[in-house]
Amino acid sequence: MSDFIKHECGIALIRLLKPLDYYQKKYGTAHYGLNKLYLLMEKQHNRGQDGVGVANIKLDVAPGKRYISRQRSISNKPIQDVFEHIYKRFEERIGDNHELEKDPYWLKENAPFSGEIFLGHLRYGTYGKNSIESCHPFLRQNNWKTRNLVVAGNFNMTNVDEQFDLLVKLGQHPKEKADTVTVLEKIGHFLDVENEELFAKYKSLGYSNQEITEKISENLDVPKILKHAAEDFDGGYVMSGMIGHGDAFVFRDPNGIRPAFYYQDDEIAVVASERPAIQTALNIKAEQVKELGPGNALILKKNGSISEENIIKSIAKTSCTFERIYFSRGSDLDIYKERKNLGRSLVPQVMKAIESDYKNAVFSFIPNTAETSFLGLVEGMNTLLNEQKAKKLVKLGDTITQKEIEAILNQQIRVEKVAIKDAKLRTFITQDDGRDDLVAHVYDITYGSIVPKKDALVMIDDSIVRGTTLEKSIIRMLDRLDPKQIVIVSSAPQIRYPDCYGIDMARMGDFIAFRAAVELHKERGNEKILKKVYKKAKEQLALPMDEQINVVKEIYAAFKMEEISDKVAQLVTPPDCKAEVKVIFQSIEGLHIACPNHSGDWYFSGDYPTPGGNRVVNKSYQYYFEGNNERAY
Repeated sequence: MSDFIKHECGIALIRLLKPLDYYQKKYGTAHYGLNKLYLLMEKQHNRGQDGVGVANIKLDVAPGKRYISRQRSISNKPIQDVFEHIYKRFEERIGDNHELEKDPYWLKENAPFSGEIFLGHLRYGTYGKNSIESCHPFLRQNNWKTRNLVVAGNFNMTNVDEQFDLLVKLGQHPKEKADTVTVLEKIGHFLDVENEELFAKYKSLGYSNQEITEKISENLDVPKILKHAAEDFDGGYVMSGMIGHGDAFVFRDPNGIRPAFYYQDDEIAVVASERPAIQTALNIKAEQVKELGPGNALILKKNGSISEENIIKSIAKTSCTFERIYFSRGSDLDIYKERKNLGRSLVPQVMKAIESDYKNAVFSFIPNTAETSFLGLVEGMNTLLNEQKAKKLVKLGDTITQKEIEAILNQQIRVEKVAIKDAKLRTFITQDDGRDDLVAHVYDITYGSIVPKKDALVMIDDSIVRGTTLEKSIIRMLDRLDPKQIVIVSSAPQIRYPDCYGIDMARMGDFIAFRAAVELHKERGNEKILKKVYKKAKEQLALPMDEQINVVKEIYAAFKMEEISDKVAQLVTPPDCKAEVKVIFQSIEGLHIACPNHSGDWYFSGDYPTPGGNRVVNKSYQYYFEGNNERAY
């Protein structure tokens, strides 16, 4: 993705299932859990660069001893900063007596982050202030262990206003109208209710208050708490939490929009946002890692028992395809195959664009994250070329000469490393002209990689969102090579609709495909459709959320995909560009073939998996039409 988009968060949870001295004896360190958490977070660093937080809970700590630790950072290198602070705290406690670091009993008694349960979070802020207060995990404190709650997650709620109002009706006074606050306080409220019900139950049976505390710890019904809390959640989410006495959970939305994977053996239980992170950290195979089911929660009890339980019935799994195309790390076995398939499926369109003249075409990719789909495209091109070679060989039959055989076999797809990302330039220049000049040099080119005025240059990208970098940088830069034609190929379909489940794509006017559709309506004298849809959007917004439909689809209904693609090409072509520019997009059908187990395509189709999505898209269009730059959620 050449356009910069903030997206996604990442989680990592570790539950040690043996006493700390077990890990000291077997692995030579009582910091085994902390070290594994560091690995899990580093292997997911792509999922959050705005801030990092880590929390730890110690089991069975005597009253008066701290049993919850937390460290957060918003530095330029937040993962390193957090763990440096944690290990510095160890050093401060140990002093010159380094033998203490090998004593798990002393560490648990005296040093922070020496417990059995760890929760880590990587934050990619979608909007709002990037302050330390915005960093997960969030902590809800109480003097009763079973009422302490630590929460972190990868989520975005579409009905924050409704959730906030509900908390107020419950008698609470939330400090902020934000999904992080409402989620924490909603779960916290039903945690309090569960505590109160259990207290009353055991009090009536004659138990002392101290005995009741232990009974609550043993019998806290975490699935029940989550069911009540999530009853009217609308959004995409994976929520992870720890309760002060030692229970923990990871809970996934019923549509499976956001990802979660886990592994357990007799030593450790691990949950993370990405499967390869678990594979690498624990040196295990892909098939040993399980995916947490939509609407399910992994419940990790203080006594060490672990179970996956259904919390909310899943209607249909609509896990995010954008996650597969771009955001998740491509080292995952399935994602790697899917991205290659995305590239391979584009071969017919590419051949049409270059009029089947592959001899005078150079294939490459931009940015580096598009490399896997590029490999798929090249494999597909080679398959097609090999078929053509075979036909030629058969046609020539017995009369074929050695020279002819060599000439046919030597025909190859031309592949070059054309574009190089030279630097991540900061936008410290505020004047538009100055900014444009800088942006134009974000990428550099390999001079001499094509034949000027003769070659077509085919460049594959993950996706095209705003088209800004294409217009301001990429096409200008590629045109310096003087190609006959520039073909920009998107492995993703046209992004037509905003996201509201965790990725920073909230405004209709930002999307180049939407702007192309609007321009087409204007050119054809059909601007009235824009006002008509605006009126319908407002009417929809007056309805209850679960009755709304996506009326913005009408904007696109008049056009074929190719018409919008051609208009996009016009919009991103700089006025002084010498080469012919074409833009090709993946089809939605091709997307589903490449990613058969992931149907969350609302960015492209407008088919939102929750009612809140329809409300967001209608509001986003309303704001666009009114010239309002606010976010729609």
